[in-house]
Amino acid sequence: MSRDTKIRVGIIGAGNIAGHHIPGYLQAADHAHVTAIADVDGERARQRAERLGDVQVFLDYREMVTSPLIDAVDICLPHHLHKDAIVAAAAAGKHILCEKPLCLTLEEADVVARAVAAAGVTLMCAHNQLFLPTVATARDMIRRGELGKVYAARTTDVFALDVTAETLGWRATRATSGGGELIDTGYHPNYLLLHLVDSVPVRVTALLTRHRLAFMEGEDTAHVLVEFADGTVGSIVTGWAYEPAGCTERFSAAGEDGSLWSDGRRLHFKPRRGEEVVVQDVGAVAPDTYALEVVDFIACLRERRRPLNTEVEGVNVLKLILAAYASAERGEVVELTNL
Repeated sequence: MSRDTKIRVGIIGAGNIAGHHIPGYLQAADHAHVTAIADVDGERARQRAERLGDVQVFLDYREMVTSPLIDAVDICLPHHLHKDAIVAAAAAGKHILCEKPLCLTLEEADVVARAVAAAGVTLMCAHNQLFLPTVATARDMIRRGELGKVYAARTTDVFALDVTAETLGWRATRATSGGGELIDTGYHPNYLLLHLVDSVPVRVTALLTRHRLAFMEGEDTAHVLVEFADGTVGSIVTGWAYEPAGCTERFSAAGEDGSLWSDGRRLHFKPRRGEEVVVQDVGAVAPDTYALEVVDFIACLRERRRPLNTEVEGVNVLKLILAAYASAERGEVVELTNL
């Protein structure tokens, strides 16, 4: 793939999340363009294609991935369909951007990892919150030792979701979602915690609840504690049941020499014996992290560099979530090595 040749992308799935990805391709128009969209609903696919110009519509993504029209795919399907789409795309030699979660089970994860390795293609996990500028700055500060030894870190993603069983659709069923809120929106604070903490998770305990969305088969709220190999304790709070308290941060970390916290837009830092300062302020309007991840996906392919999160990190996030589910089901602390 030449740096001077536009990368041709096929989008698999024309639902809501595809609409969030399309602005990224429009921003990356100098280096990439969407040439195909596949969806079982042809009219929905054609509606998405209207924003993109000359785009071929497929009703079956398996036909699309074998087409010479595309070099890469963007998987925007329901959770339970990710594994098969990744395997098909890899077998066809296409690079892959895949929405979260990577897949639903460790058996599927093994199949995915083997398929990507055998094909030698690039797979990028669509972990869009990693493209918040404050996240990159906080990670750098932690790794430079500005907090000293980190004792605790917390990530959150909590809001009141107003839905019915009909509007939530496949997400309300374990067989298609993989669980409940934790493997959906809750996926974000899981990968964010692993990205910020410079250590390996070893033990997990979790409490899952269904506070308000009683029609769900899975949880609408999750609280997860993670012990890391270096002694750091991570906390994940995520849910669809309620509006969080106004003081709730998107992420925070506290260590021997200081602490940092952020709402996603402003990053605060307080040395242990110093004054609080605002390290970074991205302004009143939050960046479009979906577009930023798409632009970076194209840049990774052009520059032949590794994405921030590949299938390796995707599997690690899945393991953390599956450990939380196992902990809640068994009522005990779960060792990640015992999954």
